[in-house]
Amino acid sequence: MPAEASSASSSSPPLTERQEARRRRILHASAQLASRGGFDAVQMREVAESSQVALGTLYRYFPSKVHLLVATMQAQLEHMHGTLRKKPPQGDTAAQRVAETLMRAFRALQREPHLADAMVRALTFADRSVSPEVDQVSRQTTVIILDAMGLENPTAQQLSAVRVIEHTWHSALITWLSGRASIAQVKIDIETVCRLIDLTTAEARTE
Repeated sequence: MPAEASSASSSSPPLTERQEARRRRILHASAQLASRGGFDAVQMREVAESSQVALGTLYRYFPSKVHLLVATMQAQLEHMHGTLRKKPPQGDTAAQRVAETLMRAFRALQREPHLADAMVRALTFADRSVSPEVDQVSRQTTVIILDAMGLENPTAQQLSAVRVIEHTWHSALITWLSGRASIAQVKIDIETVCRLIDLTTAEARTE
């Protein structure tokens, strides 16, 4: 994969300022198209036209629509993280803060259901070739959760709890998008799984 591609390995050189600006335009165009019509509305030729890049250039950055939409989700989570940092969660415990954070992120996606559906479908369709983009989504979600917990050096047990919380949040998003869960049920599930944080924190204190 070319060095410019978003899925480049960590050993690849960083993007130049011009390349980064081009990548941002592509991701913005992807999000705009997905917001209007969901997964099927994101056509690579239209993304190229909207972002004012050549189609071949677009494919060098993102080899497929799935690569593009998973990268779009990472960008959306990064934007959410910035918003959350400006107004941190106010819960008394780490579990409460993480639950509040994830519900705020969930409601942000709820405001753009077509975009949310497109990104989640892309994650579901992702095969091994999309692993770098999927890993970026997971890392961004982990950073959001750890920030809410207020942890810089989590234990192995705490990281395990974070992974379970990520899986639950993703599953809750899928069930809500498919109409199989209400917002109230999502909130209950998120609050329930976040209690793992307090359990692992208590265990870390006794070690």
